[in-house]
Formats: sequence, structure tokens, C-alpha cells
Amino acid sequence: MDQKFSSQAYLNMELLRFTTAGSVDDGKSTLIGRLLYDSKSIFEDQLDAVKRASLLKGAEHLNLALFTDGLRAEREQGITIDVAYRYFATPHRKFIIADTPGHIQYTRNMVTGASTANAAIILIDARNGVIEQTHRHATIASLLGIPHIIVCINKMDLMDYRQEVFLGISENFRDFAGRIFPDKDIRFIPISALRGDNVVKPSVNMPWYDQGTLLHVLEILPVDQDHDLKHQRFPIQYVIRPESDQYHDYRGYAGRVAGGFFKPGDPVTILPSMIRSKIVSVDTFDGALEKAFPPMSVTLTLADDVDISRGDMITGEYDLPTIGGEFQAMVCWMNPIPLKPGGRYALKHTTRDVKCIIQSVDHVLNINTLEKMPEGTPVKMNDIASVLIRTTQPLFYDPYVKNRITGSIILIDEATHETVGAGMIL
Repeated sequence: MDQKFSSQAYLNMELLRFTTAGSVDDGKSTLIGRLLYDSKSIFEDQLDAVKRASLLKGAEHLNLALFTDGLRAEREQGITIDVAYRYFATPHRKFIIADTPGHIQYTRNMVTGASTANAAIILIDARNGVIEQTHRHATIASLLGIPHIIVCINKMDLMDYRQEVFLGISENFRDFAGRIFPDKDIRFIPISALRGDNVVKPSVNMPWYDQGTLLHVLEILPVDQDHDLKHQRFPIQYVIRPESDQYHDYRGYAGRVAGGFFKPGDPVTILPSMIRSKIVSVDTFDGALEKAFPPMSVTLTLADDVDISRGDMITGEYDLPTIGGEFQAMVCWMNPIPLKPGGRYALKHTTRDVKCIIQSVDHVLNINTLEKMPEGTPVKMNDIASVLIRTTQPLFYDPYVKNRITGSIILIDEATHETVGAGMIL
């Protein structure tokens, strides 16, 4: 009974997704290893394997970075190449970590890892301060609409834990951040990932800092407002028609709530038909609910027998998204073959699949300086560009800053079926 209760309690715990970003050798993987190690979230066999690997590499201490650098090439080169996802939990919250690469040639990997994050940890080496890579990672975090930024100033042990070093770097970052995300929640923490200062346990070496450890901040970050709770958005994934005597007349519309609250009795509009109806029930496998909200997966039933299929959307009666087939988007290009102005691609938006044309490239963004490169600059792999897209069928979308689900798109090469770009609708 206790086991069942604890399992249920874990399932019901609030989830925080966060990503790490920083320059090469800033200590991202070491920081995550320290978080996992000090919060006792590592299995004995994992610990034994890392101890053996540390000895083989001639390390004087347990190499915490090996807990996340899982690829053979990563271990050999001592760098992070791919996005590594790690999971752990405390009594207060459960977490998914995306450990992303710091190299500029892996910008697309960072975008992938950060696209669903509630928070971003940006690491800064206390010896180097704010550098160009820091600007790049902060800009990407801003473009992706990550609500909470935690700036960890690492390797404070190598700067004798001096307060003036921490304050100077914090001020430099704040000056730059004010230009790109003036309204973001930004917090600064002085740490030593290698020594464990202010990661899980408070540092005795920095008595001048009293704003909580990194783990404490991760546990108390407010995430309930990170979803769009104002605008009702429900993309249809699947129409449920059970072929059974018990549910002979049942017709339900399954999907994941992308915005707002849905409850029985709500008047709604179905897109693209613009037909209006009312919600009769909000169903799940475990029974009916009084209401549903992001990011819950539920099935809605309606009062009227309406023609609805995958790719349609249920919205508030008068609270409609933008309906259109032409829009501006910031696209991170992920393919070795450059983007082709006038090129045709498949486009995925929520559950809707359409074809599209890249009408024009307005500019390529220099994400280190925020400078807009002149028109005609080619869009190569890892570049971020503002483009005009026209689709063969209308989409039901919101600006990305308003809703990260209905405001995001994926571009796919029709010939190879590879994902070539990820975009945020402006």
C-alpha cells in the first residue's frame, strides 16, 4: 500500500524541465553530475562504472562529467556532443535535465534540448567572465522563450571565492540581458561544481551569498504560469470511436491541451470549419474530469456530431488563434544543405501536417552580437534566420511568445524525411 502511494505521489509531482548551456569546459556536465551525485540520484552500478572510468583516465577525483557524457566520442574528447537527458527527483519536485553542447557547431542540439525547457542554467567560468559564447546562449534562451534564467558562475574556487568577482560578472550579464529579455526572471548563483559549493549543499566558503543553492532554486521556481492558461487551444490528435456495445455511440476527440482550461459546458469553436458546439465531458482512462489544462492529455466529447479529424483544433467560442497560410518565423536551420529561398518543405504544426514554401529570407541573425546580417546571406546549418513562410493550407497559430506549442513549427525535407529546421512564429 505504501509503495502504491509513493508511486502515485511521484506521478503527481510537479515536473520542471531545465537545460544547461555554457562554453566548452565551463563545467556543464560536471555540474549535472554533481547535482545527481549529491542528491543521491545515481545507482550503485552507475557510480562504480564512473569510478572505474575515472581511474582509467588518470583523474585524481571522481570525474562527475562522465555521468552525462555517455557517447564514446564524448568520453574520448572530453566534450559534450549530443543532448543528454537525465532524470531525477527530490521530495519536492521531479526534474528532466537536458545537457546540451557548448560548441557553436552544435547550436541545433542546444535548440533541441532547450525547446521544451521551463528554465535554462547558463554557466559562466569565473576566470573568463561573460564572453561571446555567453551572449549566444542567452540569445538562444531568449528566442526560445524560456521563462527562467539561472546564471551559475562556476569555478569560484579558482578565484578564491571572492564576492567582487561574482558581483562583477553578474553586472556584466545583466547589462547584456537587459537588451534581449528585460522581463525575464534571472537569478545568479556562485558555485563550484567540482567542489560542490552551492550546488546541493550551501557553501561554507561563500558566507556572503545567502540566496539558496542551485537545487533549492530549482525546487522553488514557479512553473504553473509557464503555460498559456488564458487562451483555449486543443489540437486534435485522434478521433476515438470504440467498436463495442458498451460505447456504441461514443465519439471522443483525443489530444493534449495546448492552452487554457476546458470543462463540461464550455462553448467552443472547431477549426477550420468554424462550427460551434459545447463540451459534454472531459474524459481520461481513469474517468471523467471537472476540467483539463496544459499539458494534460484528455479526450473531449461534444454536444453535436461534428466532422472533426486529426489536425483540427478546438478553441474557445470567440477566443480564436490567428488563421492563415502566411507568417513570419525565426528558424534554426539544422541541415548541412543550406536553406533554399523558394524551396518546398513539409511543415508540422501541432498535429497538423501541410506543405509550405519559404517565400523569402529577411535576415540571418548573428546570435553573438544580435546584428542582422544583410539580405542574401546564406542560411547554413546552425544559423538562425527570419523567414516568410507560405503554407498550402491554413494553420491555427499564436505568436510563439504567447504560446510555445501553437507558436512553433518543424520543417521537414520531403525527399529524405529529415527534420531540417525548427521555427518560432513571430
